[in-house]
Amino acid sequence: MRRLVQVLLASLAATAALAHGPTPQKIDQSITIAAKPEAVWKVVGDFAAIDRWHPDVAKSEGSDGNTAGGRRKVTLKTGGTLDEGLDEMNAEGRSYSYRLSDADLKALPVSSYSATLTVTPDGNGSKVEWIGRFYRGDTGNEPPDELNDEAGKTAMNRYFSDGLKGLKARVEGGATH
Repeated sequence: MRRLVQVLLASLAATAALAHGPTPQKIDQSITIAAKPEAVWKVVGDFAAIDRWHPDVAKSEGSDGNTAGGRRKVTLKTGGTLDEGLDEMNAEGRSYSYRLSDADLKALPVSSYSATLTVTPDGNGSKVEWIGRFYRGDTGNEPPDELNDEAGKTAMNRYFSDGLKGLKARVEGGATH
């Protein structure tokens, strides 16, 4: 009987190890901008206007404004679209949270994500922090390289980094995108 219990426990452990699914990933990026938070928020605070400051975005179309439930359809220059919904807008706190509605693996190799963008004072300027949580593009046990955790992290880090650099250039240089 003891041997049977050991065999059963060993097979359960092996099954659990093989059943390993995706784990949530997180990225957290920030940038300092030489402008007051109000000036930064004036650019970044319009949820649907990401095309005005993000260099990877070809166009952005919004509906339902800057309130919970607002939507934006973001078309990337590299192809693909991001259909995103606004979960929470806190204009007074200069922060908003949103999530991807439908995955487009051509746009970003992730199956879902949620993100929060926040602008806070930092000395004479501002700090913009963009935090995202997501799952890899293929949530199966053995994803192909282009849809695994590392591909998702690389793509999301690049997207956030490009966006923050674009926002900094737009606000500090007054450049239009």
